[in-house]
Amino acid sequence: MKMKKYNAPSIAEAMKLIRADLGEDAVILNSKVVVTKKFLGLVKHKSFEVVAGVDQIEKKPILPSFQNIQPFSSSSIQEQVSVPSTPIIPLVESIKAPQEEKSTLPEDLKKEIADLKLMMQSMQRMSTKSQYPDELLPFVDFLKEQELGEELITAISDELFVHSKTSDSKLQNLEMQKMTQQFLKQRMEALPIGGLSYEKKYINVLGPTGVGKTTTIAKMAARAVLEKKKKIGFITTDTYRIAAIEQLKTYAGLLQAPVEIVYNANDYNEAIKKLDHLDLIFIDTAGRNYKEVKYVADLKVLINFDEDVESFLVLALTSKQKDLEAVIDQFDNLPIEKFIFTKLDETNSIGTMFNLMIKYKKGLAYYTNGQEVPEDIERANLDSLLELFFQGRM
Repeated sequence: MKMKKYNAPSIAEAMKLIRADLGEDAVILNSKVVVTKKFLGLVKHKSFEVVAGVDQIEKKPILPSFQNIQPFSSSSIQEQVSVPSTPIIPLVESIKAPQEEKSTLPEDLKKEIADLKLMMQSMQRMSTKSQYPDELLPFVDFLKEQELGEELITAISDELFVHSKTSDSKLQNLEMQKMTQQFLKQRMEALPIGGLSYEKKYINVLGPTGVGKTTTIAKMAARAVLEKKKKIGFITTDTYRIAAIEQLKTYAGLLQAPVEIVYNANDYNEAIKKLDHLDLIFIDTAGRNYKEVKYVADLKVLINFDEDVESFLVLALTSKQKDLEAVIDQFDNLPIEKFIFTKLDETNSIGTMFNLMIKYKKGLAYYTNGQEVPEDIERANLDSLLELFFQGRM
């Protein structure tokens, strides 16, 4: 059996090296965590040392390629029949030779080889999750059900694996939950988290169709009026849907706030002048298919993204992550610091929220969980969000 030792920053990386070097039939014989210290012992570096092996396959005699065999004709058959059969004898002997050699192996060696073959068959059935101890697997499955990104799951699982190897007791669910929350918190604590700053006058609310922008604006505006006693107004550029204008007018009426409807950049500038005396101006933009570059370009021409502006990108948690990423990519050149996630009450998994925040280094302003105005909106708080991730699990 060929055996080799590998060092890698994670179990997953080690498995890649082993597969590339020894092939899919390789088996893990041993693994351990190695902690090295650098820079006067102040900096610790963790890695995984994995010993893997593979049963060496006997080389089989190379048989002639069928591609080189010419079609038989009656004459060629006769010619071949007339050829002496002596060249065939060495080929037959070469095939039988290994079988005779194998039969002479000691019984204990045969048993060892048989055991290794059983181990190899068992390893072939193993999937990615079998890289970790059994006690971690239900927790890893939960992270996948929550649609947390593969990279994050691997990093978290490796941390838990390291802890389990160095701990005297079995890891409990609550302990794994707290370690995961701490891990995610460290990855996101530098991001801006929280709602309106109330330091900027203009509030741009952007997003694709059907994510609930207008309702979200109404919730934010109502909180500003009721909790902060701000004087507010609305501008809508969503002139493609009559219902959207009427919906915003209804909310504005309830809040006794003015509404300006704009169709072009000149209208926008006029609306800004009319509402200049107010504390906050909420700007509702048209919901478009923002996977199209043209619509984002139109938006940049129509509204202002300069100073004194806070811009939020509204995304629905019921959408696929790849579709959300396509939208976010289109807004990459706009000064958007925070997301607003809607329809949290319509999904059972919120891992996408963390994936996007970490990938794009964007914060979170609010998340909404219903249609009631202004009740069903929560100002983002990282600790609450991490508790929400595990809600119902324990």
